Amino acid sequence: MTSSAETAVFNPTPPFGLLLDVDGPIASPVTRSVAIESIARDLTMMANQGIPIIFNTGRSDDFIAKQVVPPMRAAGLLPDTPVFTVSEKGAVWAEVTPEGLGEIHVDDELKLPTELFDDVRDLVAERFSEHMFFDETKRAMVSVEQSTEVENEDYLEAQKDFDAAIPDLLKKHELEHVRIDPTIISTDVEHEGLGKDLGARRSLSLLEARGITAETWFTMGDSRSDYAMATWLHERGLPVSHVDVRPKDGIPETEYEVLTSSTGAIHDEAGAEFLARWAADPARTRAGRRD
Repeated sequence: MTSSAETAVFNPTPPFGLLLDVDGPIASPVTRSVAIESIARDLTMMANQGIPIIFNTGRSDDFIAKQVVPPMRAAGLLPDTPVFTVSEKGAVWAEVTPEGLGEIHVDDELKLPTELFDDVRDLVAERFSEHMFFDETKRAMVSVEQSTEVENEDYLEAQKDFDAAIPDLLKKHELEHVRIDPTIISTDVEHEGLGKDLGARRSLSLLEARGITAETWFTMGDSRSDYAMATWLHERGLPVSHVDVRPKDGIPETEYEVLTSSTGAIHDEAGAEFLARWAADPARTRAGRRD
């Protein structure tokens, strides 16, 4: 047990920071939870030593509060760690603390209208409830997700029809600058200004407000869209390496290092491998190397 007087180490120039997608690298896409015990342990160990950790995710702040914070709290997360969630691809953000999330901030300019939420909720209830559910926890984007009792291949078939029905709703509400973003277990309908690059920008602003500037960065994700985190950092001259935990989509040509599991592991098993490696010696770990 840690004393209530203990706080995290403050390091204004940590050797690296972590920008982490949640579904896949941290939370199992099957159980939708942090299923590998070492993940929370290693994240907490690094955070307590002053390593910045930002969950840059399409998930809601509610998901982070219920699925990610409790195992980190159980692992001994200290107050004043440089840990944040930037949720809904940059639209929502908050500090992560041992007690839960701090004040929730929402960018109102990136919120979709309530009427679209209502129509998509009705669409799911009328035609797709056997395969997916409407995510009531989202504040800015409209999302549906595969029901856990449904086989993924069956969901993906239904997803095609669901995605095809959305443009008519966007037209109905005269919505422009909105995109449809399907993943292997969900579909997000979102303002086109959202993205993992926006999440990266918000993340650095949050750390800057705390007086923290990481020397290098590791980003981690399971889809092509997650590369936007590393690309944004690289374009600003920051050393970065990106970890792809589901490289079956192919690894694009990049000007920065891309890492994959040396054992062939994917999803959270791959995430756990890298987190264990970094947590073992944070002081000597650096991103941006090609050796």
